[in-house]
Amino acid sequence: MFLTALYACLFYVMTLTLLIGVGLRVIRYARIPSPLVIPTTPAPITRSGVVARMTREVVFFESLFKGSKWTWLFGYLFHFGMLLVLLRHFRYFTQPVWYWVETLQWLGLYAAFAMTLGLAGLLARRFLVDRVRYISAPSDYLMLVLLLAIALSGLAMKYVWHTDIVALKAFMLGVMYFDWQPLPADPMLLIHLSLVLFLMLIFPFSKLLHAPGMFFSPTRNMRDNPREHRHVAPWAEKLGAEKLGAKQPGSAATSRAAD
Repeated sequence: MFLTALYACLFYVMTLTLLIGVGLRVIRYARIPSPLVIPTTPAPITRSGVVARMTREVVFFESLFKGSKWTWLFGYLFHFGMLLVLLRHFRYFTQPVWYWVETLQWLGLYAAFAMTLGLAGLLARRFLVDRVRYISAPSDYLMLVLLLAIALSGLAMKYVWHTDIVALKAFMLGVMYFDWQPLPADPMLLIHLSLVLFLMLIFPFSKLLHAPGMFFSPTRNMRDNPREHRHVAPWAEKLGAEKLGAKQPGSAATSRAAD
């Protein structure tokens, strides 16, 4: 019972940390001013064009594909595989299981291997490519190793050390509805859950925030319309208004000069 209470409380704390941390970061991103028009050209000049560009960036990683085909391949395998794996995990949080989640179960198994392969490729890139190794910080390796450990421990539970998934689902549903059920004491399951909890803890403070942060990137979400519209920073506009007021006849500055 102690193990069940411990992990249930940890899930509550880490979920709040994740939601509040990401929420505060998104609010901070939204409040940061972007006074300069700095889209990466060639860029669209209409809002619909910006939406289309962001869609291509989010769904297909367009700029990464143009920059490095190998990085794009491993990155796409990781992100797309992780998406399918996360969707597959919805079976532990729904009762009855939604139809589309049941349909994705077989696909999620293959996606786990794709996710692992993508992470291994991205980690190898950090070691083997000189220019990437030069700019890599310890946290960059930590993120990749942590995600790779989560993927490998999940595959291990599926193919090597089997766990009681019925009891695991009862535990997760119990955490959701505040009706705690015993958590299986399988070592590999505890390792997997501990790694996931650690990821939830550090996510709001790590580079993994590029996921929501990409939508606030001025190089991606701005229109390339400086020819159609003159953009002036607020401080420059205020300064220009003050100078214009000082030059007008009858202003205080003009009166003092006449005196």
